Amino acid sequence: MELTQVEHVLVVPTSLFHSLGYFQGFHQGLGSYLETLLDPQHVRYMPRDEMEQDPSFKQLIPYCIFRHRSEDGETSIFQYTRGKGGEVRLQALKSIGVGGHISSVDGDGNAAYREGLERELAEEIAIAGIYTEQVVGLINDDETPVGRVHLGVVHLFDMETPQITSREDGIVRCGFEPISKIMADIDAYETWSQIALRALFSV
Repeated sequence: MELTQVEHVLVVPTSLFHSLGYFQGFHQGLGSYLETLLDPQHVRYMPRDEMEQDPSFKQLIPYCIFRHRSEDGETSIFQYTRGKGGEVRLQALKSIGVGGHISSVDGDGNAAYREGLERELAEEIAIAGIYTEQVVGLINDDETPVGRVHLGVVHLFDMETPQITSREDGIVRCGFEPISKIMADIDAYETWSQIALRALFSV
């Protein structure tokens, strides 16, 4: 009988996050957060199934948002519905964030975070065309069971053309939608998406 391999994910002590300056919701910019959180002396890889139930640690999650601005000035955002696979507690909710856990397969040190981000994107979506990327802030949500054990690092991608397709069953009914349409349906989105939408795209 084969033993199922347990995924080990990158975590930091929640107390460290609190010491850097606790916040609930969205924090614009990074300050010293990410540099300290990714310091090798603070990070470790722990079994994912244990960490999903342990709020004394925060799992660091790249949360990638894709934006396109048309020539007539309309802003659209890539959105999708969460299908099978991934976080069971988020299935069937809409989302604007693509990304996932940094795993022990991504290596050690500061490079592991970037390796994990790129691996997750390659597994989940296919991106066509040119884009620019910037890190715009952090998401912390201690008001939900999922949020209490995760900390989101928000990456905003500006796409030259709105061309992204899904590569997995966890991303269904996807495509770029005008921000006005997304905001009108905001209650259908997962909490992190709602936080990011209101912080970055509210008029």
